[in-house]
Amino acid sequence: MRFVLDCSVTLSWAFEDERDSHAIAILQSLKTGEALVPGIWPLEVANGLIVAERKNRLSEADAAYFAELLKGLEIKVDAARLDYTLHKILPLAREHKLSAYDASYLDLALREGLPLATRDQKLRLAARHCGVPLAGK
Repeated sequence: MRFVLDCSVTLSWAFEDERDSHAIAILQSLKTGEALVPGIWPLEVANGLIVAERKNRLSEADAAYFAELLKGLEIKVDAARLDYTLHKILPLAREHKLSAYDASYLDLALREGLPLATRDQKLRLAARHCGVPLAGK
C-alpha cells in the first residue's frame, strides 16, 4: 500500500500517550508499503522532536533513536518545485483554511491519487471534501 504520511501520525509513534490503534496500523502498513511525504515533513518531524526535548517529553537520546528508526522505514520525500508550491498549495490552503504545511500533504495526496494518513481533524475534513480517502480506514 502506498499513502501520504503526515507529521501528526509520524510523531504519535514517538509518544505512548499519543499512540492509538490507527497510528499503529499505519506504522504496521510500512512493513510492506511505502509512504510519500512532502518536502516539509523532515523539518516538521525534527521540530516536533526538538520541542519534545525542550518540554522534557523525550530525551536527546530517545529523539535520536526515533530519528534512526524513521530512516529504516519506506518513506520517500517528494520534491515539489517552488513555482508549483506557490501556485498550487497556496490556493489549496486558502480554500480549506489550512496551513501551507498541511495543504502540502493534501496536495501530494491529490496529485498522486493516494490515501492520506493524518490525525489532524481539519486536514481530515479537507481530504474528505476533496475526495481523498483516509489511510487506515
